[in-house]
Amino acid sequence: MITWLDEVQWTADGLVAAIAQDYQTCRVLMVAWMNRESLALSLEKGEAVYWSRSRGRLWRKGEESGHVQKIKSIALDCDGDAILLTIEQIGAIACHTGRESCFFRELKAGQWAEKDPVIKTPDMIYRKHGK
Repeated sequence: MITWLDEVQWTADGLVAAIAQDYQTCRVLMVAWMNRESLALSLEKGEAVYWSRSRGRLWRKGEESGHVQKIKSIALDCDGDAILLTIEQIGAIACHTGRESCFFRELKAGQWAEKDPVIKTPDMIYRKHGK
């Protein structure tokens, strides 16, 4: 029996790109990776759980920062190779740099320019964990 997870076109590494978009503003906040377990857990918990390639383990968004992503909906693109999570971003910070979005740089006149302010410095966000 084919399940909804079988319809996802996983990479050779068993991953799929996951885009987190604010449910109210529709702004793209971040892109991360999910595996079968993290996607299933996200649905079960109602909060975003990703696969951290650098840590080699599941990563519950907000586990260190408190900036949890509450899931409003999960969508699969037409090719089945990207997930769109419509989320409520708790604490207004999705980026580890302390900004609302990871997409805070914009190309202007051939250079990347920062367009969003830091809401909280990483030292303030991760002070207990030495990040």
